[in-house]
Amino acid sequence: MRVVSLVPSLTEAVAVSAPGLLVGATDWCSHPAGLDVVRIGGTKNPDTAVVIRLRPDLVIANEEENRAPDLAVLRAAGIEVLETEVRDLEQAFRELERVLVGGCGLTRPRWLDEAQEAWSAVRPMGELPAVVPIWRRPWMVLGRDTFAGDLLRRLGVRNVYAGHPERYPRIPLDQLRDCGAQLTVLPDEPYRFAADDGPEAFPALPAALVSGRHLTWYGPSLAEAPGVLSAALRQADAVLRLRSQWEG
Repeated sequence: MRVVSLVPSLTEAVAVSAPGLLVGATDWCSHPAGLDVVRIGGTKNPDTAVVIRLRPDLVIANEEENRAPDLAVLRAAGIEVLETEVRDLEQAFRELERVLVGGCGLTRPRWLDEAQEAWSAVRPMGELPAVVPIWRRPWMVLGRDTFAGDLLRRLGVRNVYAGHPERYPRIPLDQLRDCGAQLTVLPDEPYRFAADDGPEAFPALPAALVSGRHLTWYGPSLAEAPGVLSAALRQADAVLRLRSQWEG
């Protein structure tokens, strides 16, 4: 079988589960390391002509990451496109099985069971009100109905913009600073927040710098995500507790 993936998370999921099945992937598909396939452009601007020339049996895509007109071109060329939707963790598990078992005809991989077991064992830290920027210039944050927001909720972080009507609202910085959050969670993708790029915008809040791959990717990284994300959140929570003691 020949598969082209337009989604970095799903690229890793297929490549780890069945090496050699993939014949094409986007420029942003960075895992697993050393993946040797034809690169077909970005998730938002794939070269559909290249994809068609690869003669895939299946193209895997996502309704949020990929554009409907590009998928329509591939379908019009007679290519089967499996389009996923992932808004929370349980849906991610269902969609991964649909892609790997239903779409690619694979046996359910062990890493998927391990990921479900890891998340079943999670015990939330509490209910830390937090703001979760994903971009700056302009500032954008996690809003309602997002996969990353659901992961944080399960770990004990309450996204203060979870009730916003938009999924990724643009919010002015002064409003973000005054939204009632006690913590800011800064992933390193899609914007690459870092210790010297992001925390300075929220001087009153401790910052949890987290791995974007573990927060936003649905694939093999889900098995280790609870531990990786919890460690970063616990560190920021410890700073918050110390500040509370000093102020008290």
